[in-house]
Amino acid sequence: MWMPPRQNQSWVSEFILLGFSSDPLSNRILFIAFLLLYLSSVLGNGLIVTLIYLNMHLHTPMYFFLCILSLLDMSYITTTMPQMLVHLLAHSQTISFAGCWLQMYMFGALGLTECILFVVMAYDRYIAICHPLHYTVILSWGLCVRLAAGAGACGFFSSLIHTFFTMRLPYCGPNIVKVSSSL
Repeated sequence: MWMPPRQNQSWVSEFILLGFSSDPLSNRILFIAFLLLYLSSVLGNGLIVTLIYLNMHLHTPMYFFLCILSLLDMSYITTTMPQMLVHLLAHSQTISFAGCWLQMYMFGALGLTECILFVVMAYDRYIAICHPLHYTVILSWGLCVRLAAGAGACGFFSSLIHTFFTMRLPYCGPNIVKVSSSL
């Protein structure tokens, strides 16, 4: 395998995140808009989880998977949104290299877990439609828990592999990440 000759390189220890605008007023407006979107997502998903937990009639496999999906959605949006909200108002707009990798890992893990959970939910609906009389026998609570845990394990392990190989790549380029407003 060919290896490039070693050169004098400086390594990046943090990223500088440039926001949507340099105007403080527009940043405050964006902060309020994104905060409202974030709160509505977290509160809506929290309401779904609470209602499923409190209503005994909703303790079925379909609602179990829906509850897990809501928890994943809350976690997924919480991975990036608080950091973005801080950077819209803060003067220091940096994120450490390790923080960036951790955020990338969690974002990928939760996203992949959510995708695999959609497959599990499709399987649940297939069993409910095609085998309605055997539904409770085929899709027992033990199997539901194993399917949900398997979706999480696959998502987190797959993201770990992607993050590991991405971290092994040399990165010495510009550490400024800019959000472009033009297409």
